[in-house]
Amino acid sequence: MRIAGSGESDLQDAVKTVAAEEGLDVTWVNFDDWTLPNSALVAGEVDANAFQHTAFLSAYNVANDTDLTPVFSTTITQWGVFSATLDSIGDIGQGARIAIPDDASNGGRALFILQAAGLIELGPDVGVYPTVDDVTGNDLGLEFVPIGATTIPTQFDDPSLDAVVVGTSYFDPSQDVDADDALYLDDSLSAESRPYVNAVVTRADDADDEAWTLLADAYADPRVADALEEESFGATQLVDVSAADLRSTLAELETAARELDS
Repeated sequence: MRIAGSGESDLQDAVKTVAAEEGLDVTWVNFDDWTLPNSALVAGEVDANAFQHTAFLSAYNVANDTDLTPVFSTTITQWGVFSATLDSIGDIGQGARIAIPDDASNGGRALFILQAAGLIELGPDVGVYPTVDDVTGNDLGLEFVPIGATTIPTQFDDPSLDAVVVGTSYFDPSQDVDADDALYLDDSLSAESRPYVNAVVTRADDADDEAWTLLADAYADPRVADALEEESFGATQLVDVSAADLRSTLAELETAARELDS
């Protein structure tokens, strides 16, 4: 089984090892560009991918008229507001420049986090994909700087930025940045965070393959949890959300995405 991912990790190694004990041969195929694991899956170059949350998948399906579907949940990453120069959320001042992801799903998540932190207000009917145009209250006159989510940590200490909004696990270990350094953290296990649960995803026609049960069992092995804890320092955790719930959330998000495009 070939599974597309977004970078080599201890988690991948653990999954491969445990799956092999169950008779499932897993080969990871990693990409730097987040659009490629999905396009590779659509093209049949891989059997599944494991890198994205439901909100990102819904945006891809709608934009590309595809029917990729989750088969089981894997992890969720806590997100927060981070700064190389400020010590608290209250230190964010007038006209501060804040980097947020430039894709619809993660950019929307960042705006919800900034609202929860009390920095902005969003309109009442923004749905699940708010954009900066939906900001109705911005007393500090914050400037939002859209950047690719995976590259935000590399610009964390850019002197032109006052803060960034990104997943805590996105930072390289060498940066020595973790959840304790956040000015504000979201509640990654809340109902509001359900769109951001990651999953193993495949083509709809292959969703009932018995191999997914073996792969799900591998993810549930304590050795995989230990590997995830070691590499993410607790910023990412395994979650158990049923396939039915994942697909229900996906359908709702796809409806919202279509309305956004119409």
